[in-house]
Amino acid sequence: MSEELRAAIIQDHETRRVLMLGWMDDEALALTRSSGHVHFFSRSRQRLWEKGETSGNYFNVIEVTPDCDDDAVLVSVAAEGPACHDGATACFTPWLWRTILQRDAANAPDSYVARTLREGTARAAQKVGEEATEVVVAALSESDERVVSEAADLWFHLLLLLRARGLDPSAVEDELRRRAAP
Repeated sequence: MSEELRAAIIQDHETRRVLMLGWMDDEALALTRSSGHVHFFSRSRQRLWEKGETSGNYFNVIEVTPDCDDDAVLVSVAAEGPACHDGATACFTPWLWRTILQRDAANAPDSYVARTLREGTARAAQKVGEEATEVVVAALSESDERVVSEAADLWFHLLLLLRARGLDPSAVEDELRRRAAP
């Protein structure tokens, strides 16, 4: 390929969350505009590809906006499913959530994450209750280090509960944004 690639920043039209970054040559950009689905140029495979062609998780184009010197584009989309190949809503996913997704997918018998998820929502909810109580006790009578430690346990188990319910933490962020809207 002789032409230059441009960065394509993919953004959810409703939430404004950045979902992923890909690369487009002129042909991918033209196909994106004409088809209504996002196309990229794969640097590793040296070919065009359509987001969703194998996963079914298409990006429906709402708007394509080039930057000031036309070497990058912002593509506003309505996503049909997760953006990331690992099942996360976005490729820019916090480390802990990505780790939970990976351990769930691996389903190793010795994995605490996989075992807890196999035990189901009730077990995950029970752990959230236990950890929440430990945060309260630490906050009222223990050191800051203990509060942080217990808060980390609660945070982790709350994410496990979301995963057990098939929810992505971005849904919580969306709800908080909705509440904060004027």
